[in-house]
Amino acid sequence: MKRICLVAPLLLLAVLALSCGGKASAGTTQVKLMLDWVPNTNHTGIYVAEDKGYFRDAGLEVEIIQPGEVYPEAAIAGGAADFGISFQENVTLARAEGAPIVSIAAVLQHNTSGFASLAGKGVKSPADFEGLRYGAYGSPSEAPTLQALMESAGADFSKLQMVTTGLSDPLALLQQGQIDLAWIFYGWQGLQAKQMGIDLNVVMMKDYFDVVPDYYTPVVIASETTIAERPDVVKALVGALSRGYTFAAEHPQEAADILMRAVPELDSALVHESQEWIAGYYIAEASQWGEQKESVWRGYADWLVEHGVLKTAIDVQAAFTDRFLP
Repeated sequence: MKRICLVAPLLLLAVLALSCGGKASAGTTQVKLMLDWVPNTNHTGIYVAEDKGYFRDAGLEVEIIQPGEVYPEAAIAGGAADFGISFQENVTLARAEGAPIVSIAAVLQHNTSGFASLAGKGVKSPADFEGLRYGAYGSPSEAPTLQALMESAGADFSKLQMVTTGLSDPLALLQQGQIDLAWIFYGWQGLQAKQMGIDLNVVMMKDYFDVVPDYYTPVVIASETTIAERPDVVKALVGALSRGYTFAAEHPQEAADILMRAVPELDSALVHESQEWIAGYYIAEASQWGEQKESVWRGYADWLVEHGVLKTAIDVQAAFTDRFLP
């Protein structure tokens, strides 16, 4: 489920592909919210807010759309969608390119991703990445992340082969033997592998935050223009999402039922197991859903500079805001 996009080349496509939100009937404001991927438990709070009428209570009519050729960062930066789901990594890279997007809430409080391999490979730590083929999806942070992890364990990064796979299904690639290592979100793809009977070893990022700092993934984003010109709409959306995700954190099985009703083509067993697993990450130790810390934003941005992904640090205080949280 990890993916990266370059914002600038897609701005024109975004403007041409979508129309901006406007006024809906009955005094509600219509907005477009673009997901980062197909619906999954990262998005449950959105569907809960829709199902429970939290958007309606906030005076909003929300159209939930999935990305196609255009991803959320480009759509929001180009003014073609009002809100979107992204990642701290993408927001940081996009702002370094001059894209005017801002994180307005953290969906999860911690990075739940990890590097997966078939259990038969015997990979227990980054020290075991030597000699493997890694399926690269296209982010400039991939190689530095893997290098830092491997070097922290005394391994030689040059002995890891990077294979470009783009957005192909990493579980299928692992099963087919096309790659040996993939970067996945455990709360979805890791549990999906269990459902499919695929025995994985996953080296979780949370066990190496001393090597690669924790960062928010995913986050909710809006443009600087929307924040400046329509702060009431931003506050309304964040408030409704806060209600939706707080409900999902407190009632994971009912929230899973809501997601299944909205997207019945999903696998019910996976959705319910994933929802139970991920519920604790929506708020975790934060005072409320959506909270973001400057130290998390600054720590990861500084790490990207230190490892050559960014030439200079971004203004992290401009990259996120908590002022719309209820």
